[in-house]
Amino acid sequence: MTGRARARSRGRARGQDTAAPGATQAHEVAPAPPPPAEGELVGRGRQKGAPGAIAREAVLQISTGFQQVKLGERGGRRRDFHDTGVYTRQAMEHVKESKTGTSGATIKLTANFFRILSRPQWILYQYHVDFKPAMESRRLRSALLFQHSEVLGTARNFDGALLFLPHRLHSKETVLYSETRNKEKVLITVTLTNELPPTSPVCIQFYNLIFRRILRVLNMQQIGRNYYNPNEPHEIRQHKLTIWPGYSTTILNYESSIMMCTDVSHKVLRSETVLDLMINLRQQCGRERYTDICAKELIGQIVLTKYNNKTYRVDDIAWDHTPSNTFTRGDTEISFKNYYKNQYGLDIHDVNQVLLVSHVKKMGLPGAPPPGPAMLVPELCYLTGLTDKMRNDFTIMKELSTHTRLNPDQRERQLNRFITSIHKNADAQSEMSKWGLSFDEKLLNLTGRVLGGERIYQGPRSYDYNPQSADWSREMRGIPVISAPPLDNWLLFHSRRNSNEAQSLLQTLHKVSGPIGIRMQRPIIIEFEDNQLSLLKALQHNVGQQTQMVVVVLPNSNKDKYDSIKKYLCLDCPTPSQCVVARTLSRPQALMTVATKIALQMACKMGGELWSVEIPLKQLMIVGIDCYHDTSAGKRSIGALVASLNPTMSRWYSKCVLQHKGQEIMDGLKMALTGALKDYLKFNNCLPSRIIVYRDGVGDGQLQSVVNYEVAQMMDSIKSLGEDYEPKLSVVVVKKRISSRFFTMIGDKFTNPPPGTVIDTEVTRPEWYDFYIVSQSVRSGSVSPTHYNVVYDTSGLKPDHMQRLTYKLCHMYYNWQGIIRVPAPCQYGHKLAFLVGQSIHKQPNVKLDDYLFYL
Repeated sequence: MTGRARARSRGRARGQDTAAPGATQAHEVAPAPPPPAEGELVGRGRQKGAPGAIAREAVLQISTGFQQVKLGERGGRRRDFHDTGVYTRQAMEHVKESKTGTSGATIKLTANFFRILSRPQWILYQYHVDFKPAMESRRLRSALLFQHSEVLGTARNFDGALLFLPHRLHSKETVLYSETRNKEKVLITVTLTNELPPTSPVCIQFYNLIFRRILRVLNMQQIGRNYYNPNEPHEIRQHKLTIWPGYSTTILNYESSIMMCTDVSHKVLRSETVLDLMINLRQQCGRERYTDICAKELIGQIVLTKYNNKTYRVDDIAWDHTPSNTFTRGDTEISFKNYYKNQYGLDIHDVNQVLLVSHVKKMGLPGAPPPGPAMLVPELCYLTGLTDKMRNDFTIMKELSTHTRLNPDQRERQLNRFITSIHKNADAQSEMSKWGLSFDEKLLNLTGRVLGGERIYQGPRSYDYNPQSADWSREMRGIPVISAPPLDNWLLFHSRRNSNEAQSLLQTLHKVSGPIGIRMQRPIIIEFEDNQLSLLKALQHNVGQQTQMVVVVLPNSNKDKYDSIKKYLCLDCPTPSQCVVARTLSRPQALMTVATKIALQMACKMGGELWSVEIPLKQLMIVGIDCYHDTSAGKRSIGALVASLNPTMSRWYSKCVLQHKGQEIMDGLKMALTGALKDYLKFNNCLPSRIIVYRDGVGDGQLQSVVNYEVAQMMDSIKSLGEDYEPKLSVVVVKKRISSRFFTMIGDKFTNPPPGTVIDTEVTRPEWYDFYIVSQSVRSGSVSPTHYNVVYDTSGLKPDHMQRLTYKLCHMYYNWQGIIRVPAPCQYGHKLAFLVGQSIHKQPNVKLDDYLFYL
C-alpha cells in the first residue's frame, strides 16, 4: 500500500475517533466566523472587546518597566510559528564567536531572501491606550482614537489596547477627547510604554503584519499562512481542478540583516463542492450505507470556504442539522441560511442538506469558555487536495506538475516578478513608505561551501559515487554487502491468482542474491485464498519460532490485509516480513531492480549490514527521534527512537513508545534512550563517550519545549546509568518543512546546488547554532534543503565536524542506495513511528528491537 493511500486512510480514521458527541446542539454551535476587520493587528489570541478591568490590568502590566508585550499576547498564549525569542547559541562557548565552517569548495549561491531596508535610526513606538469610560467594542475604540489623525498621523496600527506608531508623540502621555454618535464624551489617554528597535520580536511580527497588508493591497487572498491570487487561476477542467498561484512570506532577523524569505506556493482546489460529493455518494451507494460511506469520505478532509477564504478540517457531520436550524448571535436567534445571506450575501439553495462540524482551535481570553465548533454548509465548502485515485492518475499528476513544479530558473524569475510587482504598485509603496520601510529589488546573493563526496565501503571493496546523481545503485551491483545472515528458513505466501508473480520473484531473487553476498535457500511456498481471514490463518499455521523471514505477495494495496500481516508479525509472532504488491512484479523489464531492492531489504531486516561510510569519531552513539500522531487511537503520540550500536553505524536499536494525548512525548523516550544505552553497552562492552541526538518531528513553535524539557529528560536518562557517567551530549533539531531555497548559476541559468552544499552564513539565525545542508539530488523541480539547529552541545565539535558528520549520516539509510534528505536515524525513526501509527497501533515486540524490521 502506498504511503499516500495510508495517509488518506489515516485521515478517515482520525475523523471517526475525534468527532465530539453533542457538538450538534443548536445552542452550542456557530457558523464559521467572519474574517477579521481591515486594520486589525492581531489574528491569533486577540483581545476582543476587553472590559475596562482587563484594560486597566493590562496598563499596569505594560507600564511596569516599559516591558515589551508581543502583539496578541494579552488575550491568551500566542503560538510563535518561527520560535523567536528562543536563544540557545549563547550557552555554547565554542560557537559564541563563530559558527561557520571552512571546509569544502566555495560556491556562489542565490537565495529566496529579500533584505528589508529602513530609514536610519528607525524605531517603532509602542503606546498603551486607555478609554474613560471603558468602551467594550474594539471597532468603537478604533473609531474614537482615529478621530485624531492630526495628532497620530496616518501610519498607525491599533489592536484595541496597543497603538504602534513610526514616530514619537510630543509627550510621554497624550490626552485626547472624543465623542460618540450619542454625544457621549470619552477621555483617551495614550501612554508611551516602549521604544522598540528593528530587531525586537515585536518589530519582527509587526513587519510581517505590514507585509500581509501589502499582499491584500495586491488583491491576494490568505489561505492558511500563505497568500494566493484567485484572479490568475490555472484551470484543469477535465479533472475539475483549479490551481491558485501564491507565495509564502516570512520576515525574520537573520545574521546580517532583517530579511523576508519568499517562496512560490500553489493551492490545489477542486471545483466540486462537498454537497456535490455527498449527492454522488448517495447515488452510488444507496441510503443504507450512505452515512457510513459519507463519514469515511469526508471526516478528516480539509475544505475551503470561498466566502472568507478559510480552510477547515471536517471533524464530524451534524446529521440532525440543516441550514434552517438556528443559533444565538448576540441577543437574537438567527438561522444558518439567514446568517450567510446577511453576512456574505449568499443564497443557500438546498435547505435539506446536513451541516459539517469543524472544531476550530481558537485562543480566547484567559478563563473564557472554549468556543463552540464551526458549522459549515456543504454547498459553500469546496474540497481541497487530491484523492488517491487522482494521485495515481499519471495524466493528472503530469498536468499538475506542469503548473506547480518549478525548476530553479523558473522559481527565481517568478520571485523577482513578485517583488517587482510590489515596487511598481503605488498603493503598496505608499503603505511601506509611510512606515519608513522598503525592500531590496533583487534576491540575496551569498557564498556556500560544497563538501566532498563520501567513499562507500561495501564488503571487501570501496568505491566513489557520481556526486551529481548522489546515488550508488549502479556502483554497488555485484559487490557483496558487509554482512548478511544466511536465509535458510523462510516462507513465501501468495494468493492463487498471483502464483506466476510469486514464482518470477523467487527466480529473480536467487539470481540477484548471490552476487551481493546474500545466501538464500529455497523457501516454503504457501498459497492462501484472496481474503484477509485466509491470509491470517495461513500465517498462524505456518510461521514458527525458527522462521527467519516472511515474504507476502499481496494481490492489491488493501490496507486491511497489510495491517493484519504487520500486526501478527510485529506483535504476536515477532518475525521480520516483506510485503510486495503483485502489480510491482508484473513488469519483466523492472523485475531485476525490484528483486535486488527486496533482497537488500530482507537482509537488513534480519540484522544485515549493507554499506558504510567513514566515521572517525570513536565510542559514538547516534540517536534519531521522530514523532507521529496515531489519530485512530484517540490522538496518541507515537515517539520512535533509533540508536546506533556499532562504530560503522550499520546496526541499530529501535524502540517505539505510545503516549496518550496531553502527555509529553519525551517521558517515554527517556526510557527508550536508557534501553538504547544498555543495548550499546551489551554490544560494545562499554558505554558511548559521545551521544549526538537528531530530533526530527518538532513542529513550529515547539522549539522551546525541546530546549526546556526534552534535553533535561535526555540528561536524566544518561544519569540513570551511573552518577560518574558523563558523556558529551549534542541535540540537533532537524526541520524539513522550510521555505528556504538556494540556487546556483551555471551558464546563464539558475540550477540546483550540488549535494553536499552547506550554508551557515547570512540566512541563519544569530541566536542559534544552525546551518542548512542540501543533501539530495532531484531530477526535476527545485531541491529542498534541510535546516539543522544545534540546541544543546557539550561535545565541543567544530562546526565543520558537526556539518560533515550530519552529511555522512545522510548516506546511511539502507532503503535507498543514495543520499537522503535527513540523517538515516531520523528516517528510520519516521518509518518505525509511521508503521506503528498506521498499521499496528501497539508497541512492537521487544524481540525486534535490534532489527530494522520496519523498512
